[in-house]
Amino acid sequence: MRKQSEIKYEMKLLSSLVKVFQDETPVYRPECQVLSALWGETVSFQAAYTGDFFMRERLEVRVVSPIADHVRVRTVEQVPVGRATNGIVDDNYLKTTSGLYPDLLRDPKDGKVIVCSNQWRSLWIDVEVTEEIPAGEYEIEIQLVKEEKTVCSAVQKLTVYGVTLPKQEIMHTEWMHADCLADYYHVEVFSEEHWKLLENYFTESVKRGCNMMLTPLFTSPLDTAVGLERTTTQLIEVEVKDGEYIFGFEQMKRWIDLCKKCGIEYFEMSHLFSQWGAKCAPKVVAMVDGKEEKIFGWHTPAVGEYTRFLQSFLPQLIEKLKEWQIADVTYFHISDEPREEHLESFRAAKESLGHMLDGFHTFDALSSYEFYRHGLIDKPIPGNNEIEEFLEHGLTEMWTYYCTGQFYEVSNRFMSMPSARNRIYGIQLYKYDIIGILHWGYNFYNSQFSIEHINPYEVTDAGNAFPAGDPFIVYPGADGYPEESIRMMVHYEALTDLRALKLLESLTSKEYVMELIEGDLAEPITFKKYPKSDMYLITLRNKVNREIAKRVPDSKS
Repeated sequence: MRKQSEIKYEMKLLSSLVKVFQDETPVYRPECQVLSALWGETVSFQAAYTGDFFMRERLEVRVVSPIADHVRVRTVEQVPVGRATNGIVDDNYLKTTSGLYPDLLRDPKDGKVIVCSNQWRSLWIDVEVTEEIPAGEYEIEIQLVKEEKTVCSAVQKLTVYGVTLPKQEIMHTEWMHADCLADYYHVEVFSEEHWKLLENYFTESVKRGCNMMLTPLFTSPLDTAVGLERTTTQLIEVEVKDGEYIFGFEQMKRWIDLCKKCGIEYFEMSHLFSQWGAKCAPKVVAMVDGKEEKIFGWHTPAVGEYTRFLQSFLPQLIEKLKEWQIADVTYFHISDEPREEHLESFRAAKESLGHMLDGFHTFDALSSYEFYRHGLIDKPIPGNNEIEEFLEHGLTEMWTYYCTGQFYEVSNRFMSMPSARNRIYGIQLYKYDIIGILHWGYNFYNSQFSIEHINPYEVTDAGNAFPAGDPFIVYPGADGYPEESIRMMVHYEALTDLRALKLLESLTSKEYVMELIEGDLAEPITFKKYPKSDMYLITLRNKVNREIAKRVPDSKS
């Protein structure tokens, strides 16, 4: 056994945009370690560490700083990736092969972390910058301690400016799959245990920039194989009596109240018709002669008896939305991701609604401009790889989204992509004045088409269907609280960048901010062309913070 004096430990500071793989030595980049913040945001950095010894060790982590009470340290855990890409890749991926990838963020047990022999791991450090921290310069020392002796450490400097980051303006929805929580935790849908889980997950999503909630009027017809069904998560109680439909709204009222309690500001009603073309009704269960029956689903066409059902249901729903004072912030979905070949079936479904949704926004994720040209959608949500056609037609107040299909050239957050490709999204959203963003997977813990349930700690690609990281951004913690991911934190950073850019614009002008963004670039930023370096993003944000501080009196210590 080697003597303690011969064991070597090492720690390196890294930015939040680095992904540390166990078998790769990370590079310390001082140009990326300048960290600044405004009040009202959480800023992050990393400390990578390793040791040269025979077996693994558990060492204590300590934070030494005058603002230590605002610092949270988590370990970055490696997770298995089966499908890393969609096969076609550009030159902006970290890896394209299966393996272990850094993603899961986990609070250390007993304040100790595992140091693996000759493997690199990293600590993820968050600083929650509140107005309790006076403007000024601070040092944050991260230590690994063995038997009361510090074996390695690193010091990160942070500049806090005394300016409050403004409230997020952009609408942001990450689809919450209520059934996946019930399935994973083995609780009854809408039991008290389920409601507690929902509150935990709602709270976490709001904390990281979500302000809109997908509301399952009926079981959401999303990623479900034709002929199969997902676990019933239906907020609306339905009874069929003497050929008429009777509706109850108690569960939905509880959902809305919980959303408001957690900070949700906007509501999107689940899709009124089946995915990929609106050809069928969603699954609807009802009490019929005292027994629960599935009265609509894949076996019923979108237009027909389901039309009569909606004619009875939607006016009553709208009255409730008005009563609950959320009608002005409610959006309706027709059908998810229709393609051009679905134009006629989508049209038939939309026209079957008549004027029932007049005064409400209808919006859907789609890629064909034809749906908008034919007046079938009020707010199109094109993928960020398709949005340029919509912009070229002069559309403003646009939404956009990405998922598994946005894998070439554009921003996304697959585990195989560099984090900068995730964070650049905020700058793109700012440039194009995007008003809303959508993603389908906050917590999709099923295989593709919901054929089976999966354990997301073991399967990160929906059963080898999508690039790992696409189906979810939080993991289902054993205590009923979600565990965050690198991808979620970096996406949050993109949204705080957007808020800072908006603040600087309010103090100067859009033109001034765009000159800061693009002034040193060889070509303008688009959704497909943008800076790839970590340094660009970090330097720009620091520059924006300094420009804000210049214009706000007493913002410096």
